[in-house]
Amino acid sequence: MQTSLLIADSQRIVREGLRAVLEREPGLTVVAAAKDGRDAVAAAAEKRPDVALVETHLPRLSGIEAIRRIREVSASTRCIALSGQDGPCDVKQALVAGALGFVPKNASASGLVEAIRSVRGGRAYLAPSIADDIVDTVTSGRGMPGRPGITSRQREVLQLIAEGMSTPEIAAELGISIKTAQTHRANLMGKIGVRKAAGLVRFAIREGIIAA
Repeated sequence: MQTSLLIADSQRIVREGLRAVLEREPGLTVVAAAKDGRDAVAAAAEKRPDVALVETHLPRLSGIEAIRRIREVSASTRCIALSGQDGPCDVKQALVAGALGFVPKNASASGLVEAIRSVRGGRAYLAPSIADDIVDTVTSGRGMPGRPGITSRQREVLQLIAEGMSTPEIAAELGISIKTAQTHRANLMGKIGVRKAAGLVRFAIREGIIAA
């Protein structure tokens, strides 16, 4: 069975390395590569790959939000989250967004190929190195914390604030008015319970929206 792939990772060397490794496997073809979340969504809408490999900490639009939007623009595309962080909260966020698989970046090439073939066949895949932790978290009753009720647009604004953009720059990036951007910023501060941008940045790092 032929499988077309989209690779979304912020580092060029990772994108090129994954392409080289995966295209040596029979039946796997990389049809698109993206360096940020917005490019990943656009590529998915255009190419409609069978499987998208999406780094969770992408610039401009987080990998978690990119997965959510890829599922909207290309319902047949099955997503695998790639992450350097593999705590229960990170896994939960990826799965809730619509990922069918989760693979840490320290996984072997054979493990990633196994994940691709699993999700291509409609099966969920969690890397063995994290599956035990997830089961332990659920069975121990510790639970997996989530974010407060933040909308999709507010997540975008939060990420751009954390990346150092000013309110006018955020407005231009998202195609909204400065007043609307200011409103989103104020609403975020209210929901998160902070008064300064530094608090928003700390929250974004803690929740995995951006990398520290």
